[in-house]
Amino acid sequence: MVKSRLTAVCLIALAFGVSSLLTSVDAKITKGDTRAAQTKYLMRGIVKPNCGGLGGLLKEGPKTDEEWDTAACYASCLSEMGHALMDDKRCPDGVWAGACKSLREGSDAALAAIEKKDLDGANAGFKTAASSCAACHKAHKK
Repeated sequence: MVKSRLTAVCLIALAFGVSSLLTSVDAKITKGDTRAAQTKYLMRGIVKPNCGGLGGLLKEGPKTDEEWDTAACYASCLSEMGHALMDDKRCPDGVWAGACKSLREGSDAALAAIEKKDLDGANAGFKTAASSCAACHKAHKK
């Protein structure tokens, strides 16, 4: 009798612990610890417009110095988001961390190519950055 009660108490404690852990992971995905910005707003307000803007410019290729400069701005913002999405204990796991690293590396490669007006190199870097988003969204976006 005591053994079955002890087993039941242990199972309840385990369930509570797992539930708390999952809630904590969801909270990290939703928002950092101390900053007010929710992750979905960082994605919608910064990542999505900069990714779309860069992809659009690179599709046809920037034609003027101003367009190359705008492409550099988009790539710079994406690179910084690779850092921001890791800050404030926002990162819940290795998938997220790996995606942020790929976002930074791809954006940095795109930026370096953009500064040389190398469209093929910029597209290759952008492809790496964009694929990082898909990997993370597959694991975390509801």
